[in-house]
Amino acid sequence: MTFDFWEWLNIAARWIHVFAGIMWVGATYFFTWLDGRFHELPAGEYIYMVHSGGFYQVDKQKNPKVIPSKLHWFKWEAMITWISGVSLLVIVYYMGGLMVDENMDATVPIIVGICTILLAWPVYDTLWKLVKNDTVGVFISYILLVGMIYGLTHLMDGRAAYMHVGATMGTLMMLNVWMRILPAQRKMVKSLSEGKEPDLTLGERAKSRSKHNTFMAVPVVFIMISNHYPVTSYGDEWNWVILSLLILVGWGAAKIIRKA
Repeated sequence: MTFDFWEWLNIAARWIHVFAGIMWVGATYFFTWLDGRFHELPAGEYIYMVHSGGFYQVDKQKNPKVIPSKLHWFKWEAMITWISGVSLLVIVYYMGGLMVDENMDATVPIIVGICTILLAWPVYDTLWKLVKNDTVGVFISYILLVGMIYGLTHLMDGRAAYMHVGATMGTLMMLNVWMRILPAQRKMVKSLSEGKEPDLTLGERAKSRSKHNTFMAVPVVFIMISNHYPVTSYGDEWNWVILSLLILVGWGAAKIIRKA
């Protein structure tokens, strides 16, 4: 039996990436569902759930007053998903020779791919700090996203382009958690620990970015599995149009799931 280090590293990173992603997206959608149910209930009511033989009574502090002795933070799922995903991008594409056709030099596509992932956050974050209307923000975001898809699919192999779009959106999701959601939550917890009234606008801003993540998650999952279907996705002549349209489909599905 021949031991292939890179093959085992590839499968290990992929295994971790998929499982951590399941935990991250699952937790995100569970809390989205939970928050939606509380909006339907009168103040002071509980949500009752049953799972694995256990019965649960859940409450939400709309105006937090008390910090429990044990506060659970959901954050490492996002970081582990991102780290394992970036590791796969390096192993499979940057080192695995799948960035471009074998007759082309991969240097420029790799540099552009890295720059795209790094520059997407300041563009996205600045945009959503400036826009006051969600519809306008979504329209501008979609136009920028389509432009990125078109550019990448014409610079590198379609499969690599799809993965870079997914990596970019995954990076935005991870940074939403670590740069916008967690800091806002920590500030609220700090205020409570000091006996002060927490700034509830921080919670609303964090909730907005969490909402963005639920919409980005669906197309990102499609991109994760698209490499198994080259004929109908990245391998098609109109691959950039297909991905652009399927992102809209994913956003539509997310909108339905959020209300389910």
